[in-house]
Amino acid sequence: MGEGGVGDRPRVSSLKPRLLLGPGPSHVPARVREAMARPTLGHLDPQFLALMDDVAQRLRALFGTVNRVTFPVSGTGSAGMEAALANVLEPGDTAIVGVAGAFGQRLSEMVTRMGARAVRVEAEWGRIVEPGALLEALGQHPEARLLAVVHAETSTGMRQPLEELGAALRGGETLFVVDAVTSLGGIPVEADGIGIDICYAGTQKCLSVPPGLAPITFSERALKRVRRRTRPVQSWYLDVTLIERYWGGERLYHHTAPINLMYALHEALVMVEEEGLENRFCRHNTVGIELHRALEERGFTLLAQEGYRLPQLTAVKLPGGREEAALRARLLDDYGIEIGGGLGPFKGTLWRIGLMGASCTRANVRRFLRATDELMGGGSG
Repeated sequence: MGEGGVGDRPRVSSLKPRLLLGPGPSHVPARVREAMARPTLGHLDPQFLALMDDVAQRLRALFGTVNRVTFPVSGTGSAGMEAALANVLEPGDTAIVGVAGAFGQRLSEMVTRMGARAVRVEAEWGRIVEPGALLEALGQHPEARLLAVVHAETSTGMRQPLEELGAALRGGETLFVVDAVTSLGGIPVEADGIGIDICYAGTQKCLSVPPGLAPITFSERALKRVRRRTRPVQSWYLDVTLIERYWGGERLYHHTAPINLMYALHEALVMVEEEGLENRFCRHNTVGIELHRALEERGFTLLAQEGYRLPQLTAVKLPGGREEAALRARLLDDYGIEIGGGLGPFKGTLWRIGLMGASCTRANVRRFLRATDELMGGGSG
């Protein structure tokens, strides 16, 4: 074909394999890919409805909840974030938002776009938002409809403590909303034990499912808030009062679910059960800490506050103030390893390395470290 013709276009068959060690997506196991390739059923087929019920029950176990309304939103993690906020916020409401990274900022922006007031409680990127500061803001704004934090801040590798906040909010009028996009399946969430009212995640991180679904759970307290709204949820597509009628006993059509992605999620959840949650958490913690130590030995500086570092997502500053982009490009081009760069104030100075789900293995860490040693020893960047 001539220049620009059909023959010059990229084809799926020509794509090179990558080792996915970035902030997402993570490696998708063969079993999950094979599940996706099963014949598509109708979204109201009795076989598929039975699979939906099993997905919901397995998600309850993963979230640590008995919440009746627990399901995967048809959309990525950001759709889960929007569903969490849009269902319980109305124009003029107040929301307290912890901001210590890019995804806390995204929460705050969504609140504002919904016509609500975001009271931002900020911390330096890489540090936790102190629970005391969040509760102080709540004392100053007792009318706040919700308090929202990011459990695992993907932009910094920081783990936000939740227990004190959950205990303080339990039984009050302010709902507790938690972003668990990068934590679900990698570290414990325990929604009921902590007292989380709405918790959402994404499938492409520690569950190792292709992006496109956002597991979410609503407490009965949160659902009561939704039903007491003075106006309809601004998003018809994300209105939980409509979606729950499809996932519940009515099976009332709402939208066509992504059938084959649901197959993939179901298989991944079966794999979680086979491994065992405690074993899975231990694997992420052990391999993540080994990576932390190896990087520090090589002169890298961990960004996240000590004592609150995620094992599944590590953010590090490069030694000697080196520019990260050229080295990261060589990791991809020469070694087939994908990692992430810095966001916000750390753009150009930070690497973000994901060890999530199926990507979290000692063999992958060794491969990454060998490539890094060769690059750093070569003086590039």
